[in-house]
Amino acid sequence: MKCKSYLLTLAALVVGVFLLSGCSSNTKADTSDGKIVKLRYAYASNSQPVIDSMKEFGRLVKEKTNGQVEIEYYPDAQLGGETELIELAQTGAIDFTKVSASALESFSKDYSIFGIPYLFDNENHFFKVMENKQIMDEIYQSTKDLGFVGLTYYDSGQRSFYMTDGPIKTPDDLKGKKIRVMQSETAIKMVELLGGSAVPMGSNEVYTSLQSNLINGSENNEFVLYTAGHGGVAKYYSYDEHTRVPDIVIMNDGVKERLTKAQYEAVTDAAKESTAFEKVVFKKAIDEEKKIATKEYGVQYNDVDSEPFQELVQPLHDEFKNNKDYSKLYQEIRALAEE
Repeated sequence: MKCKSYLLTLAALVVGVFLLSGCSSNTKADTSDGKIVKLRYAYASNSQPVIDSMKEFGRLVKEKTNGQVEIEYYPDAQLGGETELIELAQTGAIDFTKVSASALESFSKDYSIFGIPYLFDNENHFFKVMENKQIMDEIYQSTKDLGFVGLTYYDSGQRSFYMTDGPIKTPDDLKGKKIRVMQSETAIKMVELLGGSAVPMGSNEVYTSLQSNLINGSENNEFVLYTAGHGGVAKYYSYDEHTRVPDIVIMNDGVKERLTKAQYEAVTDAAKESTAFEKVVFKKAIDEEKKIATKEYGVQYNDVDSEPFQELVQPLHDEFKNNKDYSKLYQEIRALAEE
């Protein structure tokens, strides 16, 4: 681990230990005396509908346990970025966090499958996969040996390119352009196959990098345009819709030992219900985000013929389809597109 990452993680752990003072993540809950079990949920910066959905999870947990279990929140990267938060969930310093599936790639290669461009034919195909218990349970449990598991997912929309100096209409428009991507091997390969130069970096660096021309563009959902302010410097949003990378709520595996069976079931039920809630509020908020970004920043949107993009990234599909470790999972996901 690099020195910077080590220091960030250590600092977050120290803060976590301070906050937890005396609370053991391995102690079985005893609520016979009415004592409240408090579970810790930390997260980095997020769009408002996702924040509202995480809060809805907490409200539902409290309601379903008659107030015996409460969720305490540590928002806006107080305890670190997504990688640090995963590590804190892994150690039990926090109980829950919500991160991009891409951030989980370095912990479980199963999550890298979501980075395959055009893995999903459309939004309906995406939801079919994410609601498929057989597929998702295997992915969620792939990190169990590391100390945490997936609990549920949140829709993070589609991801498309947005640029400072003109729209992307064909892959040729990406040639020679420096494009920010998440710190994901699959995302890096995708941009390179499309002819661009991939620049992996954290989301907090993107605005200044666009502003200073360190990069020519980035790729994300529409929430970066007004909420993150990127539309002020990158006014061309092109709907190539190359990926649909879900957000994943993860839970320290020791949480189950701290709760009664009924309380644990309440937590898992609340998680599923918060996902249904998030799907609705996310879609409404995207429409509003686009309107505001157009009005405030003059952002322009253009549709894209994705077929030429799909042809160029086919090697990534072949890589997963022919890999003995991922072929089954890939085929199961693709099969749902045809149902």
